Amino acid sequence: MYLGIDIGTSGVKALLLAENGMIAGQETAGLTVARPHSHWSEQSPDDWWRAVETAVAGLDAGLRAKVRGIGLSGQMHGAVLLGADDRVLRPAILWNDGRSQSQCAELLRIEPQTPAITGNPVLAGFTAPKLLWVREHEPETFSAVRTVLLPKDWVRLRLTGDKMSDMSDASGTLWLDVAGRRWSPAMLAACGMSEDMMPVLCEGSDASAMLSAEIAARWGMERVPVAGGGGDNAAGAVGLGVIDPGETFLSLGTSGVIFTVTDGFRPAPEAAVHAFAHALPDRWHQMSVMLSAASCLDWAAVLTGLKDVPALLDISLEADEGSDLIFLPYLSGERTPHANPAAQGVFFGLTGGTGRPELARAVLEGVAMGLRDGLDALTGAGAEIGEISMAGGGSRSEVWGRIIAAALERPLVWREGGDTGPALGAARLGRLAAGEGSVREVCVAPAVTARVEPEMVSADRLRYKQERFRALYDVMQAMW
Repeated sequence: MYLGIDIGTSGVKALLLAENGMIAGQETAGLTVARPHSHWSEQSPDDWWRAVETAVAGLDAGLRAKVRGIGLSGQMHGAVLLGADDRVLRPAILWNDGRSQSQCAELLRIEPQTPAITGNPVLAGFTAPKLLWVREHEPETFSAVRTVLLPKDWVRLRLTGDKMSDMSDASGTLWLDVAGRRWSPAMLAACGMSEDMMPVLCEGSDASAMLSAEIAARWGMERVPVAGGGGDNAAGAVGLGVIDPGETFLSLGTSGVIFTVTDGFRPAPEAAVHAFAHALPDRWHQMSVMLSAASCLDWAAVLTGLKDVPALLDISLEADEGSDLIFLPYLSGERTPHANPAAQGVFFGLTGGTGRPELARAVLEGVAMGLRDGLDALTGAGAEIGEISMAGGGSRSEVWGRIIAAALERPLVWREGGDTGPALGAARLGRLAAGEGSVREVCVAPAVTARVEPEMVSADRLRYKQERFRALYDVMQAMW
């Protein structure tokens, strides 16, 4: 058995993977996000740990005892600040926090070569601007910082006592020389930091440390290796077998990500495309990221007074096909291609005939068109994308899948375990860290369970809407 633990934004998932590659069990423990001010998004690391303990405890004890390797994945970019005694100094600032927009400009002023060094745009969601914000607004806290960890790496500290990170997760900090897969002294210095404040780097499939005797005893397992792991999307790619150039998947969770493997480091910061190291050695990838994807459906279900997201999907089928209603899905700002944390959600085209079905349909289409913006940014940066594998909880809906296939004008495929998210990839990385199998043997693509081809009538209609969607953004951006 191999244990994968994923530290998500809305919950922690623990998954057991059997030697035959099948999922033997999984449990989830929920999390909440604190938003004490506009554009802020925070969580307590202690809440992550309680959720980890809850999720792991829910797994079958007999199967837990057979675990031979553990892998970690987690939400990227979060800033966990530790003092000299490794005490958490403040709540973690999350990936979808937009408070540090002005610090992005400051970072570029201090180090104009930031995009060239990191291969990425400077965005408020990344970790480095968050530390500049803390330095400016919470100077006493900043002066007490001795270590900065990413969310999954703080959990690793609790599991093993060691401070380590992997290349894929570290790529999202703006402190990594992504091409060289090492910390950048210049980028750390730009934030008033040094390499001794950072965790040791390793590859995601390497054994980073051993599970502590205390945790092993409490969980009823042996002291086993804990893999370097991966950022959530890189781990998700490992789970789907997306490991070779051109292979692509779409993750529909709180955020929406299109992830494509590249034949080397291929930066395109001018398009707000992310170019990161993969969780496997000698591999890189590009990503487009929209900040609000499946979360828009949760919001819309509440807004329209429906019971839940399935009810929203059902009622969308009743929408007037001729409706021109457009929804801009920027409930938390946007990354690719706009890099605009101030962007806001908009319904445009409301009439006296607009009802809940049309609102529901517009939300589904709005997210799909936001994803198309990201896809076009990737292809404009040189990516060649054909068939796309689906992942994440939001990928379960066939109704939404048909809309997304039409908007992207690409076939979509669903694979076994695709809705388990990054936890499956984390478990696979745990297996590799245990030395039990090669990358080719472990990271195979799961069997296809469904396939959707784009319907041409729907694709033509959404292509027309896409033009108006983009024009509406251009008009609105000066008003946010």
